[in-house]
Amino acid sequence: MAGVLDLFRLDGRVAVVTGASSGLGAGFAVALAQAGADVVLAARRADRLAEVSAEVVGVGRRALAVVTDVSEPAQCTALVDAAMSHFGKVDVLINNAGVGTAVPAIREDPDDFRRVIDVNLNGAYWMAQACGRVMQPGSSIVNVSSVLGLINPIAPQAAYAASKAGLIGLTRDLSQQWAGRRGIRVNAVAPGYFTTEMTAQIPEDMLTRIVRSCPLARVGEQHELSAAIVFLASPASSYITGSTLAVDGGITGH
Repeated sequence: MAGVLDLFRLDGRVAVVTGASSGLGAGFAVALAQAGADVVLAARRADRLAEVSAEVVGVGRRALAVVTDVSEPAQCTALVDAAMSHFGKVDVLINNAGVGTAVPAIREDPDDFRRVIDVNLNGAYWMAQACGRVMQPGSSIVNVSSVLGLINPIAPQAAYAASKAGLIGLTRDLSQQWAGRRGIRVNAVAPGYFTTEMTAQIPEDMLTRIVRSCPLARVGEQHELSAAIVFLASPASSYITGSTLAVDGGITGH
């Protein structure tokens, strides 16, 4: 019988990470590689994908970078086809690609609202659909939602909050559809506030309010979320599906 720490290993597995060109997604890709996985990196910025690919290779794993806009179903299918051609399988999907807006509802442009939903929610579905067709029993999908899908936002973020709440509903549905014969687990993480390109745009006074609302009284660090991603991707969470794990310093329980 394997030791408990062995259950967190991803040796011999292939993981697809969307939104992998920077920020949290890049960190997830490297963490999965450190746990033993080969990684397929997807995002729209080719130059940044090359940099993250080099980091994955630097920890001794194989990397494949595919420029992808997840809001386009055909591109999601092409990404999975490339992964299958290169590695022969897909075991893990981290649905991380996301965009956001912070606009009062009465002023929000319809195209901007649709773009957020297209990437954050629809894109996650197209990716899950494409991967679900080729995944074998024991595979894992992790959807990166947000605490803003669970709590009242501080800023006006209707599109973002709606997309992230929808992603939690999608997680529950797919976990039920694919738990039986397919044997694919589907879970979500709901991150709080971490240092990223997106949170760098938050005004200082608002960030202070956010930190005050957090029982741990700070923003999160990359490794704290990456560890949760590896856990849900790995056999360590083999009896968990349909769940949303809040990694938020206690905000949702406050």
